[in-house]
Formats: sequence, structure tokens, C-alpha cells
Amino acid sequence: MIYQKGIGINIMTIDSTFWVAVSFFIFFGGLIYLKVPQKINETLNKIISEIKNEIDESEKLRTEAKTLLDNAQKKLDTAKSVSDEILEQARKDSDKLMIELNDKFHKSSEIKKNSAKDKIIHMKEAAIKEIKDASVKISVDSVKKIITTSVDKSKLDNLFQKNLDETKEELKKINS
Repeated sequence: MIYQKGIGINIMTIDSTFWVAVSFFIFFGGLIYLKVPQKINETLNKIISEIKNEIDESEKLRTEAKTLLDNAQKKLDTAKSVSDEILEQARKDSDKLMIELNDKFHKSSEIKKNSAKDKIIHMKEAAIKEIKDASVKISVDSVKKIITTSVDKSKLDNLFQKNLDETKEELKKINS
């Protein structure tokens, strides 16, 4: 062991741990002297500030996106309700139109049916009248032949006039 005069410290007792501790204090002293912790603190504060700004900006963007989404959803809901109303109105209109067309068809068919009945009745009456007229004519002609062949001329004229008047009266009664 080596002793120094007056100090009384054993140099051998100073080992590598001591020197690591001394270099540790010198290193941290140099860092403090060069204001490295303050620079690190400023850099970290700057990064923190930038991150806060980005978070605030992203929060604003999120809020704007939520507002836009809400507006779009409202517009979509409005458009859906309007389209539902339009479809419902179209259904009502088509039902109403179907009912109207059905009514018009039934009225038209009823009018045609009545018109056909009237035509049939008119044709029946006309046919009956023609048959009566023809039978009266045939009767009159037959009576003329019978009378001309069996009765003399003066009686024949009286009888003819009498029958003619009776026939006219009967036709008036039938026609009225």
C-alpha cells in the first residue's frame, strides 16, 4: 500500500466504483452546466404543445365531421320521409284512379245495356207494328176479294167502308 504524506488515504482503496461515481457527477454537472435538462424540457414542452394542438385540431375535425354526419343523416331522414309520403300519395292516387275507372266502366256498361234494351224494345214495337200493318193489309185484301166475289157492288161498298172505319178505329186504339 502506498501512503501519501499527510493525506492518509490509501490509493488502492480507491477503486473503479469511486471513479464511476466521480465521472457520473462530472457528467451530470456538465449536463447541468450546458443547460441540457432545460433544453430537453423545452423540447418536450414544444412536442407536448404540438401534440395538444394536433389533438385540438383533430377534436375540431371530429366535431365538424359529427356535425356533417348529423346534417347528412337529417337530410337522409327527410328525403326518406318525403319519398315515403310520395309513395303513399301515389298509392292513394292509383287506388282512387282504379275506383274511378271501375265506376266509369260500370256506368258505361249500364248505359250501353240500357241503350241495347231500348233498341230491342223499339225494334220489337216496330216489328209488331209492321206485323199488324201487314196483317191488316192482308185482312183488308182478303175481305175485298171475298166481298167482291160473294156480294153485290152496293153492299160491298157499304161493307168495305164500314170495315175500313172499324180498322182505322182499331189502329188508332193500338197506336195510342
